[in-house]
Amino acid sequence: MSLLNWLMLLFLGSIWGGSFVVAKVAVAEIPPLVLVFLRVLLAGAVLHLVLRARGLRFPTDRRTLRDFAVMGLLNNAIPFSLLFLGQTAISASLASILNATTPIFAFLVAALWLGHEPVRLHRIAGVLVGLGGIAVLLSSSLTGLAHDPVWAQLACLGAAVSYGLSASWGRRFRGMPPLVTATGQMTASTVIMAPVALISGLSWTPLETSLTAWGCVLALALIATAFAYLLFFRVLASAGATNASVVTMIVPAVAVILGALLLGESLTLTQTGGLGLLLAGLVVLDGRLFTRKTPVPTSLGA
Repeated sequence: MSLLNWLMLLFLGSIWGGSFVVAKVAVAEIPPLVLVFLRVLLAGAVLHLVLRARGLRFPTDRRTLRDFAVMGLLNNAIPFSLLFLGQTAISASLASILNATTPIFAFLVAALWLGHEPVRLHRIAGVLVGLGGIAVLLSSSLTGLAHDPVWAQLACLGAAVSYGLSASWGRRFRGMPPLVTATGQMTASTVIMAPVALISGLSWTPLETSLTAWGCVLALALIATAFAYLLFFRVLASAGATNASVVTMIVPAVAVILGALLLGESLTLTQTGGLGLLLAGLVVLDGRLFTRKTPVPTSLGA
């Protein structure tokens, strides 16, 4: 990758890593499902403005709207809800680590269930090492070494499973401009979450919510969602899907550092070991360390 691609990737990983810290602050005052609705509503509105500014048409045929609805459910409504619910009880650092299991579940869905991906030895090894990391992470709570509720950790793992499912469902949008896909799924997520937020937020008083919490809402919606989507698709187009997947390893590292600096969070020794195993599993699953490539000269500005 070029230096610019690496910088964009690090910036994107920092944004998504920071979003876990921001969400942890927000869920202390805003009901989690209401927070999900506000996030997708504002992000969707911004993406619609960008879509119109670029002169792209928003499809309204029944089949595409159905596909948007499923994608919005799997890639936004369900995982955002599970992550925010989980973060009411566990740290931003731990939530980000559990969410980093997404590539493992994406592979299991694509390869073992749907048959979309080839099953190779290094991928099987990566999955096994990663699953070992998950087991170690959960063992802290199961054995009483940590007091993080197991249900909250399982919720974050459920979000990763949902992201894994969305990766396979998203294949049907290959011929569609990424901005249209992002806008479509965010719009569908808003429609899905509206009644859920209305019911779950009956006891919430917006006027009693601090400016800090409202600032977190704006940061999640405008920076960590709308802007991050646009940046991700830019990286995807210039660096490719395989290189873009490196962001998965950057996010938890940033979240752990920011969680320690801003929220005073810390990981147990067992959780640190689980994180190490998980990252090792992701590297093995990725497989690039085991592939030798002959450098191909490129011209500047290519």
